[in-house]
Amino acid sequence: QGQPVESGGGLVQPGGSLRLSCADPGSGLVVLMGWYRQAPGKERELVARISSSGTYYAESVKGRFAISSDNANNTVRLHMTNLKPEDAAVYYCLVLRQRQPPSWGQGTQVTVSS
Repeated sequence: QGQPVESGGGLVQPGGSLRLSCADPGSGLVVLMGWYRQAPGKERELVARISSSGTYYAESVKGRFAISSDNANNTVRLHMTNLKPEDAAVYYCLVLRQRQPPSWGQGTQVTVSS
């Protein structure tokens, strides 16, 4: 099975918006899908995740980011608004399926700069 593929990253000015999308070619019951990010010199951190139990957001993105999923199409999206320079990072998609190891995408770069 292939790995998830992210898209939608790019350069945006502070205060701007971006939509990230992740398509997973795998099969099996999806337990959760999420987005992580890693800035240079920092550890990878959880941004948001979604499952049948609901959604979770890191405190730093609450009220600005929204995660959604389309399990029928194995897709998870992240709508990012009011972006700040500190949001700049490589964003990674994570898909966890029942009885399978986590699947990570290769990442998409988000740059926030004027």
